[in-house]
Amino acid sequence: MNIAHHDAARSAVSRIIDWMAKGWERASEADMIASLDDETIREIAHDCGIQPDQLIALAKAGPHAADEMPAMMRALGIDPMEVETRFREQFRAMQIDCSNCTSKDECRRDLKDGTAAQHFNDYCANADDLSSLRASPEVLAD
Repeated sequence: MNIAHHDAARSAVSRIIDWMAKGWERASEADMIASLDDETIREIAHDCGIQPDQLIALAKAGPHAADEMPAMMRALGIDPMEVETRFREQFRAMQIDCSNCTSKDECRRDLKDGTAAQHFNDYCANADDLSSLRASPEVLAD
């Protein structure tokens, strides 16, 4: 992907995110997405680089559904900003997996207790990706 296309896509995603955040005051993202026609949902999902069903699931999960992911990365010595910059598609896929996670309580507890690095492999849907990233010096936190 060339830089101009990348910047245009990021700009489109930023506008969509801003639009969705402003609408949060009036209704939930899920309600807003549900009120859109199928073509608009497909266009928004395409602009975000995800499938329409993923967009709907993310909207239903809420705006903070993947907050644990960067915290887990930091707990593992990974710089989330470097991952997002260098591996944008992987980062987005990991956010989606985190948003759909059914082990939030265990993850949050381990993050709070400082034991996430010892236990994430037991429950984290992103465990394989996180383990690979831990072996990539270019994304490790300083």
